[in-house]
Amino acid sequence: MAITCEVFGDVLVAHAPEEVVDDTMSPFTNELSNMAERGQKRIVLQLDQSDTFDSAGLTTLLDFQDSLLELGGHLKLSGLTEVGETIFSMTRLDECFDICESVIDAVQSCQSQ
Repeated sequence: MAITCEVFGDVLVAHAPEEVVDDTMSPFTNELSNMAERGQKRIVLQLDQSDTFDSAGLTTLLDFQDSLLELGGHLKLSGLTEVGETIFSMTRLDECFDICESVIDAVQSCQSQ
């Protein structure tokens, strides 16, 4: 799966698919896991285009965060849409993830850890 990414210093910014569902997130997080295993352990996931979420996609995202933490890495989420903010709040996932308003804030937060 091709992932649109930028690198800022030692932080990888990956743009999430429009649909955060099992069909898209499993291959997406598998590719990010490969990058993390090759040393890219500070990752920002930009969710500004993501408006569709399902429980399997969100579980995949939680599992990816856990595996990244085991590698000594960090995951930040940024740019949640209004729909995303509502879903993360209602499911209390906003308490499980470090969510930043902007990519710049997320990158700076990663770099300070």
